[in-house]
Amino acid sequence: MNKSKSIWTNGKLVPWDSANVHVMSHALHYGSSIFEGIRSYKTQNGRAIFRLGAHMKRFCESAKMYRITLDHTQEELMQGCRDAIADNDLYAAYIRPLTFYGAGSFGVVPSADAPIETVIIAVEMGAYLGEEGMKNGIDVCVSSWSRTTSSSIPVLAKAGGHYLNAMLIGGEARRHGYVEGISVSDKGMISEGSAENVFLIRDGVVYTPPLAAAILGGITRDSVMTLAKSMGIEVVEQALPRELMYTADEMFLTGTAAEVTPVRSVDGIEVGCGSRGPITEKLQSAFFGLFDGSTEDQWGWLDSVPV
Repeated sequence: MNKSKSIWTNGKLVPWDSANVHVMSHALHYGSSIFEGIRSYKTQNGRAIFRLGAHMKRFCESAKMYRITLDHTQEELMQGCRDAIADNDLYAAYIRPLTFYGAGSFGVVPSADAPIETVIIAVEMGAYLGEEGMKNGIDVCVSSWSRTTSSSIPVLAKAGGHYLNAMLIGGEARRHGYVEGISVSDKGMISEGSAENVFLIRDGVVYTPPLAAAILGGITRDSVMTLAKSMGIEVVEQALPRELMYTADEMFLTGTAAEVTPVRSVDGIEVGCGSRGPITEKLQSAFFGLFDGSTEDQWGWLDSVPV
């Protein structure tokens, strides 16, 4: 990863190499952090952060679920994201707001005096799952690891400790030569990838698992569903058995990092024609069209950052 010039730290911009964390930080030992992944894009009018308000709303909701008291308002955090982009003179970038418990005791429950730290990191970023995969699709497998459910943790929160489960899912896939892993429930229902939501297409209808399937309520997921409906494409949220991935006409993954990535095979079985399908391509074009102006931003999703 390329270094940036600065990192927004507890309300001010500091040099990259000065943003340090103590080894006694509670989050380092127990994963007690919440975070977001946000993208900025080069647009026809300069640069803009995609759905900044929605991301920071989810960030604040994640903190609420874990009873973490933020020292900054949602608007202050949004401005911190803009400042991080502007100070580092970035256009196509990934933004990582992160709040965590700092140095305190060894106890699992953070001590009352454990400080709460907040940073916002912005770095250049390309295609998360590879440029070639964006066009021709990627190969995925069903993981042997199930997704953690709401009976154990608040899965709608985007929290650091949750991603140990994601690391197992994605790591297993990569060790076996796949680009990504897909988790299913103990009942064989599709959940999500290690860091992406799942979509299937059958007979012209777009299907995706509901929030009750132990998925993160993805903002790119919501964006693609909104775009599809605006284009007259039917979208259905329902429980989806694993085998539908093998018989789908098309399949794709969504996420802030993954954007809209086609899937060409699952467990070595070709999806549809074994490459990006026509509806996936149409949705991809509509999504990326938001940034080159070919898709009208009628929802106010682009938050401009002055050059």
